[in-house]
Amino acid sequence: MDNRSEVRDFLTSRRARLTPRDAGLPALGAARRVKGLRREEVATLAGVSVEYYNRMERGGLGGVSESVLEAVAAALQLDDAERAHLFDLARTAGASQRPRRTSARARVRPAIQLLLDGMTDLPAYARNGWYDILAVNRLGAALLPDLAPSGPGTPNMARYLFLDRRAQEFYAEWEVVARDCAAALRIEAGRDPYNRRLTDLVGELSTRSEPFRTWWATHNVRLHNNATKLIRHPVVGDIQVTGEALSVPADPGLTIIAYTVEPASPSGEALRVLASWAATEAVGQAAASRADDT
Repeated sequence: MDNRSEVRDFLTSRRARLTPRDAGLPALGAARRVKGLRREEVATLAGVSVEYYNRMERGGLGGVSESVLEAVAAALQLDDAERAHLFDLARTAGASQRPRRTSARARVRPAIQLLLDGMTDLPAYARNGWYDILAVNRLGAALLPDLAPSGPGTPNMARYLFLDRRAQEFYAEWEVVARDCAAALRIEAGRDPYNRRLTDLVGELSTRSEPFRTWWATHNVRLHNNATKLIRHPVVGDIQVTGEALSVPADPGLTIIAYTVEPASPSGEALRVLASWAATEAVGQAAASRADDT
């Protein structure tokens, strides 16, 4: 991904969504020929020269100080995710010619699997920054039956959402979930723009999915820390879960997603039934495995 183009398109898109009224500026003069704020208006709000801001919006973030980045973020009224993305783009601005890095296939440490398995009452899984599902506990596999790791391939949440039609039936508000996924991938691309697996995934989704291509072009970003989803589960019916993202400091880039439900709610009862069903399935599979070994 070209850093200068990313910077230009991101700043331009953020500027275009603001009106003078949004920014507390008087809307004077003839009809405006640009959508949103003018560059000189952003420069004034940020306290920098027009020439300096023009250089920034053309993709020149190399060497820009944190204080200027903070001022531009305030002028453009960036939220926490957008501000983090701007700083990520600035951090990688001086290395746009670096060859794309090829990431080794990530594997979780045995301790991570033990941690997941210890969450007996919570569905949980571990993923990397480009949404490969690397490990899952028993209740997590029962909650997300199409994404449980099995066989030689690695399931990927983004591919599932955009390329598997079952996802649109599984998530009651598929568009919201899918948009959030695209926005989270965009912020990950800002953090790690030379990751070969991530850029290949974005290229594949852009080629094969019109919704992804459309939403990716908006340059919207999102910090995927928590989200509530309504799942239409094939075994227990509707179940509303809230996913909490837990970073693992010892494994940079690894995130554990644990799902909770409202206590004493229909979703809580559905999760209890799902846990009982998963335990019964596990007993049956173990018995079948022993029979195969004899």
